[in-house]
Amino acid sequence: MRFMNIDLHIHSSFSDGAFTPTEIIAIAVQQDVPVIAIADHDSVAGIVEATVAGVAVDVTVLPAVELSVQFEEWPDVHLLGYGINFIDEQFLQKLAGFGLRRKGRNGEILERVNDSLRSEGRSSLESDRVLSFASGSIGRPHIARALLERGYVDNVEDAFRRYLVPCNVPKTYWPMAEAIAEIHRIGGVAVLAHPTSISKNLATLGAVIDELQLLGLDGVEVYNNMGWSHEIEFLRRTAEQSGLLITAGSDFHGIEEGLVIGRGREGIRFDSALLLPLYERIDFLKTKLRSINLRRSGILPRFSRLKDAPTKPFDMRHKYIDFKGDSLSS
Repeated sequence: MRFMNIDLHIHSSFSDGAFTPTEIIAIAVQQDVPVIAIADHDSVAGIVEATVAGVAVDVTVLPAVELSVQFEEWPDVHLLGYGINFIDEQFLQKLAGFGLRRKGRNGEILERVNDSLRSEGRSSLESDRVLSFASGSIGRPHIARALLERGYVDNVEDAFRRYLVPCNVPKTYWPMAEAIAEIHRIGGVAVLAHPTSISKNLATLGAVIDELQLLGLDGVEVYNNMGWSHEIEFLRRTAEQSGLLITAGSDFHGIEEGLVIGRGREGIRFDSALLLPLYERIDFLKTKLRSINLRRSGILPRFSRLKDAPTKPFDMRHKYIDFKGDSLSS
């Protein structure tokens, strides 16, 4: 396979990104990134728009989501789900519940920011203006953009330091075991995002990854924008030794200075060679899930060993993985 640039971790305006899914596709074309994943926080609302826009310009969109998770004493661990059935009703109901809580949380953060602005003798931010930066519910980066537009801060980092961090309201999180199980239930692969956000202590981080693998973790986002070269090398060795998938993503939101789609820290490019193992795992899990569902329905007899069950090869020429579990040709 020829080298292709990929990016499997991008946020749109449907969570806390600055750009719509259609705009992200246009940026991907500009950056020569033909394979991407829109992985919004606890939202799959942007996947259809991105997929439709991608088909028109030959950009492959892998259905994805990023869940906000609690694991033991670590809050706000991020878990990526790839190849998911993003129209599963039960999953959508759970996301809707998180969406309502997120809306309330972000509204409270905006109120706190406005209280702080008024105490400084400044005018409040209008909620409609903040909402104009989003595609649905607002997030903290959208408040940051409104602060920047008003000239109250020098940049997004300044907005977080002076207002958004002091005015923060705690999130509601998925329990880790439940989040991994849910991603698997809807046919997806569970990958730990930017692992060094959990701990910079590599011994601690290695132990956490071991525990998560026991819970069913499928992979690690080795190449990301939070890890330095020695940390990335540690993650690569850990993943290879543990038999975990290796993925790569920029965590692009569109508000970070110097961060572009398809590139990691120090300008590293994300290689499409990572795709085949990921696609194969997705296809394997979907085949396994279909077999389980058929057995439950009484259509398919039980197999004594999983390898005895029929499987379907995944064709890399397919443009994207169908959310119902079948591969769609271009």
